[in-house]
Amino acid sequence: MHNHGDFPAESLFLIPAVAAAAAYWAGTVSGKSGAWPYRRLAFFLAGVLAVLLTVLEPLSGWAHQDFGALALSHVLAGMAGPALLVLAHPVELALRTLDSVPAARLRRTVNSPGARFLVHPVTATVLVAAGMWAMFHTPLLPAMQQSMPVHWLVTAYLVTTGCLFTAAVLDCGPVPHSLRLRAGALAAAAAVHAGSAAWLLVFPPAGSGSIQPGALVLLGSGLAVQTVLALIMLGQQRGTARLLPSAYGA
Repeated sequence: MHNHGDFPAESLFLIPAVAAAAAYWAGTVSGKSGAWPYRRLAFFLAGVLAVLLTVLEPLSGWAHQDFGALALSHVLAGMAGPALLVLAHPVELALRTLDSVPAARLRRTVNSPGARFLVHPVTATVLVAAGMWAMFHTPLLPAMQQSMPVHWLVTAYLVTTGCLFTAAVLDCGPVPHSLRLRAGALAAAAAVHAGSAAWLLVFPPAGSGSIQPGALVLLGSGLAVQTVLALIMLGQQRGTARLLPSAYGA
């Protein structure tokens, strides 16, 4: 933990987390959101909490000493947290509840060429796979365990790319994509994730201590999140409405 006097620097992350939760809750009760499902508020709060846990004690401290805790942090920040945040539909809520000028700006942003590129299933899968490989198979691994700021930066990357990937495979972007493409992206990411965990089991990095338990955490929990995403995709194919309807183009 990094302290300034008796104040832990990590506690500063509570400020944006509480602000985000308060803004989301305010949107749900503003009267502009319509009959906003309570489960989405629960998803959002759970997603914020999942990410927050990875940068606060005790998990952040354990991640610097134990690979299992680091693997759990990866799944929470890069997979479970983003899945919950996307399922909360924050962009749709913002477009419904913001005033006309900021809503128009947000709509232009999510419909921009850059956003369309980043939320494309292929792009999002490459970003997620690259981050996963770098985190566990480059000097970034010991750097994360030795430096809290590096841990924070990697966490920010995991959350961002995890949200992009989840939005892409669940067809939450401004441009719809076929089920075949999205399923292929999910399968590719799952293969990279499982392969990374298997590699760590067989070829643990030198000087990293006991890797096997963490690799099993990485494999099992990652598979669980990916299975949930696959089930949601199947539900969509059977007639469930798109998670983000035409609000992007409205």
